[in-house]
Amino acid sequence: MVVNRRGLTLAMAAVLMLSAALGAQKKDDKKQSDAQKKETLDIVKLADGAAAGQPATNDFGLAWAKEDYLKATGNKEYVPFTLTFDQSKIPAGSQVALYWRVVAKDGGTTAALTLPATGKKDDKDKDKGKAAPKYAYEDINYIMPANGRVSRAFTVGSGSYDVFVIMKEPSGTQKNAPPAKVSVLKQTITVPEFWSPDLTTSSVIVAQKIEPLNAPLSPNEQLDRPYALGMMEIIPALDMKFSMKNELSIFMLIYNPKIDPMNKPDVTVEYNFYQKPAGAAEKFFNKTSPQELNGKTLPAAFDMSLGHQLQTGQAVPLASFPAGDYRLEIKVTDKLGTKTVTRDVNFTVTAG
Repeated sequence: MVVNRRGLTLAMAAVLMLSAALGAQKKDDKKQSDAQKKETLDIVKLADGAAAGQPATNDFGLAWAKEDYLKATGNKEYVPFTLTFDQSKIPAGSQVALYWRVVAKDGGTTAALTLPATGKKDDKDKDKGKAAPKYAYEDINYIMPANGRVSRAFTVGSGSYDVFVIMKEPSGTQKNAPPAKVSVLKQTITVPEFWSPDLTTSSVIVAQKIEPLNAPLSPNEQLDRPYALGMMEIIPALDMKFSMKNELSIFMLIYNPKIDPMNKPDVTVEYNFYQKPAGAAEKFFNKTSPQELNGKTLPAAFDMSLGHQLQTGQAVPLASFPAGDYRLEIKVTDKLGTKTVTRDVNFTVTAG
């Protein structure tokens, strides 16, 4: 049985923009106010305490929802991630600070964010002669969050990392003001290596929805919307439960296929669905028509030697899927390199 589906393809311009979007992240150039500088220093102390193993508070119900891994530039990987929190804990229109620090577990470091000084002489004297700590990545934003979720990103090399996230409301300025609400979160991740010559793929990004963009984002807009890739923006799904009325939308990039003399690959992508009945072995359910990505199907201007990204995707209606658990097997075959990699997505279809 072959199901109907919509392929998720980008125009050539989008492919070019996608390459640029996965480069190094630009920090926010806006200057901080004096109050924000003080808040930043307080937040850094909270992160230091979390790194030292101090008990963490979680006034906002902050939780790590998901992260994805894509190839960036300069032997780095791009890691967009999504957090969830209790929106009712933040008054409408209120601003909070969001800070994230990425620490290599093997002790490796790269340049860190230059955090603001208070300008006080005693601070300068106290820090004189001390080397500033360096982390794989560090940044802070002052945001007005909405919808109980926020996404950000960082760019690092492959390896294992601890990610520390702080969400904090401004401290009260009046006497006897209650303590500011704060959440401290630690998440350990392992970033894969995409820069070897071996055939591999990005994360399989399962989308809640995918929206076209009228124009590419500016660097600072990209900071706020890290799942905007080229001329489209992905709103990632945060759980794998989908109604029969929905589609299962998938996006993935394919890295390091062999290329022909015209700098084009010859890759086949197969999407096979398996049903997972409770208490029984899984069984084949259906499949979509294989995708052929080669010189005949790709845009004439597509050239992997120029950094163009090879992508694949599906948007599969779930109306014909009985309620239950499923596994999607995505099989990527590089015909020129005679290599195959397989990725799996487990999901649940509900009748509602």
